[in-house]
Amino acid sequence: MSRDEAKAIRDVELEKDRARYGLLAVVISNLAIAGVAAFGVWRLDGDKSVIVGVLTAAFTAVSSMTTAYLGIKAVSNTARSIALGNGGLRQQPPAPAPPPAQRTG
Repeated sequence: MSRDEAKAIRDVELEKDRARYGLLAVVISNLAIAGVAAFGVWRLDGDKSVIVGVLTAAFTAVSSMTTAYLGIKAVSNTARSIALGNGGLRQQPPAPAPPPAQRTG
């Protein structure tokens, strides 16, 4: 195995670890937010207006964190593929030529 192949394998493994642990951090954070929100709702003893505020804030935090992670991951993957030369603008094949005009007459 050449150095380039070994480096490519290490890079792929590193990227897998980053994705795995990044997703784990997002899931744990979302569970913590949901747990705190559930505890807050439980402790409020039925005050509906405050419960709605707590649940809205929790939903906003969870959706923002998840969206941020997925957006950053997508941009990172796109930038990496462009840097490695695997992405970027792909050339379209040329359009087929129109058929020759027919003369009637």
